[in-house]
Amino acid sequence: MTWLITGGAGYIGAHVARSMTEAGETVVVLDDMSSGVAERLPEGIPLIRGEVLDRELLDRTLGEHGVTGVIHLAAKKQVGQSVEQPLLYYRENVHGLTVLLEAVVKAGVDKFLFSSSAAVYGVPELELIPESAPCVPINPYGETKLAGEWLVRAAGRAHSLSTACLRYFNVAGSARPELADTGVFNIIPMFFDRITRGEAPRIFGDDYPTPDGTCVRDYIHVADLADAHLTVARKLAGRRGAGDLTVNIGRGRGVSVRELATLVGEVTGRRVEPVVEPRRPGDAAKAVASVGLIGEELGWSASRGVREMVESAWEGWCLRHPEARAR
Repeated sequence: MTWLITGGAGYIGAHVARSMTEAGETVVVLDDMSSGVAERLPEGIPLIRGEVLDRELLDRTLGEHGVTGVIHLAAKKQVGQSVEQPLLYYRENVHGLTVLLEAVVKAGVDKFLFSSSAAVYGVPELELIPESAPCVPINPYGETKLAGEWLVRAAGRAHSLSTACLRYFNVAGSARPELADTGVFNIIPMFFDRITRGEAPRIFGDDYPTPDGTCVRDYIHVADLADAHLTVARKLAGRRGAGDLTVNIGRGRGVSVRELATLVGEVTGRRVEPVVEPRRPGDAAKAVASVGLIGEELGWSASRGVREMVESAWEGWCLRHPEARAR
């Protein structure tokens, strides 16, 4: 098979592209380079610069490269920005997906893997969140991911596509320093950014009904996430006709924000007491995945721990911010 990975030069996408190619899969990448980095990709992977809203480009790419499956990672993904610019998020994440699926159907591609998010669940009050939990997203980003799942499944039923929707929990770490996340939107790079500037990490709220009062989250190493994509892609490749698999991608174990701050201090050598600030609207006290389904269906489970996530992320941060190590 030949897999088109949209957003394949991004943080997650480049890890998926490498995992797929190292396993012997043929990969083509489409990326608008808004957050992608061409140097992340292994040598020899075709990189088409453009966006999924460009139907002509999609038709040409799918045809010229003989694409037989799509892994759709390209999307806007900042929760706060989605609240401020909902029209942008619906255009990019929902309309863009519509255009891509139209091209996929026309080209006769019948395997489609969609990058979804735990944001589809909203703030469920559950010890572990199963895939059967009600989906009640609380921001436009989560809404677009849930709408994307609906659209993917509907297209699958109507056009005999074999589809999968992967609901990521909190992605962290790096397989190699040069592949690390370049943004400062997730909690670990946010901690790194603060300590690099000589400031204390920030914790938003310490009065939640959790063991230490701070939010508890499920963190998944990006290399494990990439391996999950490979596993699911191969499952789709062996399936005939329509059918959908929707699964959580996490570790099934929670880590509190305070525990994570302590671990960051240990790894970086900057044991600074965090500053506690008011809660942020919409933050759930706890969000940890139930991961039994993907284990049952595919025999897959995460193998990397949180310390490995922080250590690998720190190596990547220091590669781009050498002053951080020197402090």
